[in-house]
Amino acid sequence: MMRITHETYSQVFGTVYLALMTNLLLVVSGLPFVLTLVSTDPVRAWPVLAVLAPLAAPGVTAAFCVYRAFSAEGTVRVARTFVRAWRATFRRAFTVGAMVSAALVVLGVDVRATWTTTVGAVAIPVFVGLGVLAFAVGVVGLVAVAERPDARLRDLLKASLYLAVRRWYLTAVSLTTLGVLAGIVAARPAIGFGLAAAPLLYVVWANSQFALRPVLDRQPTAV
Repeated sequence: MMRITHETYSQVFGTVYLALMTNLLLVVSGLPFVLTLVSTDPVRAWPVLAVLAPLAAPGVTAAFCVYRAFSAEGTVRVARTFVRAWRATFRRAFTVGAMVSAALVVLGVDVRATWTTTVGAVAIPVFVGLGVLAFAVGVVGLVAVAERPDARLRDLLKASLYLAVRRWYLTAVSLTTLGVLAGIVAARPAIGFGLAAAPLLYVVWANSQFALRPVLDRQPTAV
């Protein structure tokens, strides 16, 4: 029989702990958004969700920082790393979340306004495409904030826009993964937030980090 070493046990339990603790911290850091999402009808409560969504963005960025530290070192103090990253990146992550939320609201209102008009047949696909692009840039932008917390936000967003479009196939994988997470949360919120969030967000982080590699390789990692 193959003998499992102590290091293997430690790695497995460390990974499980990282996932569970990250899930807990994600929920706590975005509690207003999470509570509203699971206790109301999202279709009717979308204005409130749009206002609260930026508050959840710093927690997502902090989770990306945890993944970065774990990938680099093989082990990480999850809570300490998460809280420190949340504090360090709050302003920028909140700004990215607010910009994306505002763009989606404006585009959603435009879709609603042109839904029954003749111009809607042409305009609505454009609005939807812009909405998908804004969301994709926001996701890559949060990863960029986690990877380069000292860089100018404007530069990070420019790089995120360029690489999200140029490496569209990677962007598609990230959006599909987030779609899977959204489906799990909609069907089983406890499973989505308690088990699935951290592993699926790790996929998004790894994928987006790879997409950002041309930019990350040209700059030193911020401490």
